[in-house]
Amino acid sequence: MPHNNHSLEDVHESVSAGGSGKGWKKILAFFGPAYMISVGYMDPGNWATDLAGGSEFGYSLLWVLLMSNLMALLLQSLSARLGIVTRRDLAQASRETYPKHINIFLYALAEVAIAACDLAEVLGMAIGLKLLFDLPMLWGVSITMFDTFLLLFLMNKGIKKMEAFIIGLIAIIGLSFLAEMFFAKPDIGEVAKGLIPTIPTSAALYIAIGIIGATVMPHNLYLHSSLVQTRKFDRSFQGIKQAIRYNLIDSVIALNLAFFVNAAILILAAATFFTAGLHEVADIQDAHKLLEPMLGSWAAVLFALALIAAGQSSTITGTLAGQIVMEGYLNLRIQPWVRRIVTRLIAILPAFLTILYFGEDSTGELLVLSQVILSLQLGFAIIPLIHFVSDKSKMGDFTIGTFTKIGAWAIALTIVGLNANLVYDEIHGWIAESADPIYIWIFVVPVTALAVAVLLYITIEPFVMKSKAVKNLVPHLSPKALQMLPQKQVYQNIAIALDFSKTDGKTLSSAMQLGGTDARYTLIHVVETVGAMLYGDQAEDHETNTDMEYLTQYKNSLEEIGFTVTTQLSFGSPKKQIPKIVNDSGEFDILILGAHGHNFFKDLIFGTTVDAVRHKVKIPVLIIKD
Repeated sequence: MPHNNHSLEDVHESVSAGGSGKGWKKILAFFGPAYMISVGYMDPGNWATDLAGGSEFGYSLLWVLLMSNLMALLLQSLSARLGIVTRRDLAQASRETYPKHINIFLYALAEVAIAACDLAEVLGMAIGLKLLFDLPMLWGVSITMFDTFLLLFLMNKGIKKMEAFIIGLIAIIGLSFLAEMFFAKPDIGEVAKGLIPTIPTSAALYIAIGIIGATVMPHNLYLHSSLVQTRKFDRSFQGIKQAIRYNLIDSVIALNLAFFVNAAILILAAATFFTAGLHEVADIQDAHKLLEPMLGSWAAVLFALALIAAGQSSTITGTLAGQIVMEGYLNLRIQPWVRRIVTRLIAILPAFLTILYFGEDSTGELLVLSQVILSLQLGFAIIPLIHFVSDKSKMGDFTIGTFTKIGAWAIALTIVGLNANLVYDEIHGWIAESADPIYIWIFVVPVTALAVAVLLYITIEPFVMKSKAVKNLVPHLSPKALQMLPQKQVYQNIAIALDFSKTDGKTLSSAMQLGGTDARYTLIHVVETVGAMLYGDQAEDHETNTDMEYLTQYKNSLEEIGFTVTTQLSFGSPKKQIPKIVNDSGEFDILILGAHGHNFFKDLIFGTTVDAVRHKVKIPVLIIKD
């Protein structure tokens, strides 16, 4: 059900960053989004690849972490720039640029990436609970379902409270590994050598790609472009320029903290396992068991505690990314609690089934695989992002410069090239080793070819075609358009329920045919946010304000062509509020509302407002189908 076009509308521009403060006070107002992004760079999936790299190759892959961090810093800064300047997240910008079938494919890939990321986070937290409390992993995976309700609670408290919660978890992770470094006593000289680029073996390439996938995460690009829009600031040239600069500072600090954590994990693995000749410790549980006899019980406890903090913080941001991707690509609005439970289930089910059928010992390999999958998705997020921030029609004076473009494209080509090499080697190996490779040719090769074709399309299309005009996601019915709608008077006092979807045009047209210019019209809209459900007409969130603006726009457009119009904004559930407004008034002759032709499954998600309303009101109801 399309709604207004703001990313994370519940918290859009909910934090004022345009006050008179100067210096650090001004900067601190913008601080927060990058810290929520940074947790994705230190999630349990990173732990698996860092442990594998450190235990098998010592300090030699530290440079991959450093390179990945620099890549992440540039890409996240571009993502933040897109959100600040265009007030669109990456998914919305993609939907407004590419054809529908391409966007469906990109959406599917984005969901796969989020599922892979969530899989690592769910497994990581379950492993942490097992290590600390000896809780069976299936129980631990099930407990992560309650992250959904924690997220709803934090969202209701405001974005700043959520950011403070995440920063608190980051502090636990950082302090834990700072203490681990004192226990491990790494060789500083070897650490310095590890910053020199080298790939010892082909196996190291697989781990290196996993590290890149674990560090530069596609869902973080969607998330960052949305979270920066929670800040309300002066939209002048100087105001936007300042917001970009302060968000860059935020990103530099937050991502360097993430680099410290990742480097600490790899150094810990190198200083303990690699030095002791234990070259195959990729499993987090094995690492925990080995740490205690090597470094003491406190090291093992801190390791498990940091793992739980990493899993908990990452699940929150991953679920938010799922919301952004769904609403951005599909322009689909469903109930917040339904959307977040669905996103969580996408992650829990693979983890649950893997543990159930392959046992708890399979989690280490699954974590590394999830990060390689993430890396394979990167090109499909990075390339559109580079195109968008290079587009003068979208970015205006804030289009990125030539050197930034060169750096961004170099990163994209590096990642796509590494992934292409990995995919080719894997498919070639499967065909060579398989007794009957026909299934690989039937299923794997065509899907790979399709992915390559889409990647080429989104890379080349903006160079050869003019940018498409930005669509107006909330219908704007101009006076001229309204004047062309047929009119016929039958009813005198007409109530019209609007939801700011494409059905509104048909709903208003039908009302005007029934009443003509002599009738009186009341435009009704019900705000359905969590804040509206809890606080009623005391709610002052962003959606309430924008919905009132849209209602006023409709009213003004109708009045300009001679109609008599009033508006009624209500809060809570439309099933209850629309009948209450109509019945309490006692003046309406007919109620007109739109229906979207949902089937049974959609009714479970969107609710059956039409049926509930028509059974409760005491006047005729005209239902307009989409």
